[in-house]
Amino acid sequence: MNSIGFYEEDPRWSTAEPHWEAAQALVEARRRSGLTQQALAERSGIRQSVISRLERGNGNPSVRTLQRLAEGMGMRLELAFVPEEE
Repeated sequence: MNSIGFYEEDPRWSTAEPHWEAAQALVEARRRSGLTQQALAERSGIRQSVISRLERGNGNPSVRTLQRLAEGMGMRLELAFVPEEE
């Protein structure tokens, strides 16, 4: 089981599913920052319930929401478009 309660072989964490990658990245970044969901909510102005939902892969956050979360963790948001592997 990984750090947020999903088994590593859980297909939802497949790299083919960007929303699961985003959820996992959010959880890892928040934990590296040493913040609880509530602390991040207070710093970012985003409700804790929304953060929880995003961390479970439920939701489709805007880039602005992701920027606010990053700022709340003292980080910057970095997005990338990469070519598909053949």
